[in-house]
Amino acid sequence: MEDIEAIAALQDPVRRRLYEYVAAQGREVGRNEAAEAVGVARTLAAHHLDRLTEAGLLDSGSRRLTGRSGPGAGRPAKVYTRTRAERSVSLPARDYRTAAELLAEAAEEAGLDAGLRTAARRRGEALRGPASPCGDLEEAMEVLAARGYEPHVEGGKEEEAESPGGEAGADGRVVRMRNCPFHAVAERFPPLVCGMNLALLEGLLGADGPVRARMDARPGECCVVVENSKNNER
Repeated sequence: MEDIEAIAALQDPVRRRLYEYVAAQGREVGRNEAAEAVGVARTLAAHHLDRLTEAGLLDSGSRRLTGRSGPGAGRPAKVYTRTRAERSVSLPARDYRTAAELLAEAAEEAGLDAGLRTAARRRGEALRGPASPCGDLEEAMEVLAARGYEPHVEGGKEEEAESPGGEAGADGRVVRMRNCPFHAVAERFPPLVCGMNLALLEGLLGADGPVRARMDARPGECCVVVENSKNNER
């Protein structure tokens, strides 16, 4: 019942917009910022943000938004982030997570990593269908967003952005993803599931196209990043 009540809290359109805004930022969001972003009064935003916290959809805390400390720095403000807890509802009850974990455990014990990656790449290609490989990062982001990855761009030529591994795309931009659709299983079987995820995205985006997917794990985000291919540099 807790999950049903939590999801029901999003029925209010203002509350849902506030939740979606906070979730999309990937950082702490204050009441003033959230209110301005969705176009409502601060008091109304505060009410709905606290309701989302009570429902277990957001976590709240407090900090000084001025970035200063000591006398004159101002009072700490309430801030919100999306909770890491998952919510799902199935009527009648289903338990696909346990099935996925059992299958992953069996695949790992049997050393079926390569076979799983092959199947995942094939599934990605089937999902892409007759469409050509993604032509640029913007197109790739649309595909990723449609599948729940919550992509966002980091870096650029001006920043000379590089990944921790020392690589960067042709123009320095990297698409990272705030959500992993396979998070629960990936936490228990990271090499197996992350390899599957990479292969799936290679098939979905097109392994030989202008963009490429590669591993670059970072805490709290998907283990795969997407960037322009080196051979796409102009």
